Amino acid sequence: MQEIRLDTIQQFNDYNGKETLHPLVSVIRVESTEHIKECVMHYGLYAIYLKENKGCKLSYGRTPYDFDEMTVTSFAPGQSIIVQPNPDVPFAKYTALVFHPDFLNRTSLGKNISRYEFFDYTSNEALHLSSQEIEIFRGVLALIQQELQHPIDKHTRELIVSNIELLLNYLLRFYDRQFITREEINHSIVKKFISLLDEYITTQADTEGLPTVAYFADKCCLSSGYFGTLVKTETGHTAKDLINERILAKAKELLQSETSSVSQVSQQLGFEYPQHFVRFFKGLTGKTPNQWRVA
Repeated sequence: MQEIRLDTIQQFNDYNGKETLHPLVSVIRVESTEHIKECVMHYGLYAIYLKENKGCKLSYGRTPYDFDEMTVTSFAPGQSIIVQPNPDVPFAKYTALVFHPDFLNRTSLGKNISRYEFFDYTSNEALHLSSQEIEIFRGVLALIQQELQHPIDKHTRELIVSNIELLLNYLLRFYDRQFITREEINHSIVKKFISLLDEYITTQADTEGLPTVAYFADKCCLSSGYFGTLVKTETGHTAKDLINERILAKAKELLQSETSSVSQVSQQLGFEYPQHFVRFFKGLTGKTPNQWRVA
């Protein structure tokens, strides 16, 4: 399988047959007449794609996804994506914004880029846009493209970075809308999460340790970031808080039995040391396990 490295804007533009207007940022539209080839793409850039037709399968992590028309997917430096052709629609058609992480140096966006968690979402968590959202997406890209056509001056980076940030903020809004409109699906995922969590605490914690958000995200075939946002949107609580609440409820149930010591309860719940359990319990109840027992 061909390995493709996209560490610079020049490499990205050369791969797509496009002119480089700025060394650290690019906006392109591709309507290829060449067949999509199977490959692995290694990103050293931030990339946001508006996929305009079906044409390939992408895999990030272990979950594949067949893209519908007009979906957005985002990649960050350090990610590797497997591209597989779709024989029914062999040609790629997409719009892309790519920018090098150095472009964000000493900017507020560079300091806050981690808040845009969708860069860590896997390919099956693509954003599906409405017609109005597509107009907004393309409108902001047009502003960036217009600035790229202008000779580089002292205002160039500030104007482009502000428009990239504007686009990222719109994507946050669009993802929030998607979480809301998928309420029924999200509810079933949260229900599965709680069921798996209770089963884990009862049957696995004593041998495998405390449950983690990443463990349940994987069981639901979602990235940790997407899973965490979904749970928070659906329940109003973070996934970590829900885990702690269920552990605490089980701890109280076990502590009601006078035959189990605090150390035994701690071990059964997956804590490495009893003092960690005591600190956990007191942090949530204001009392140590023994104080709660005699209250």
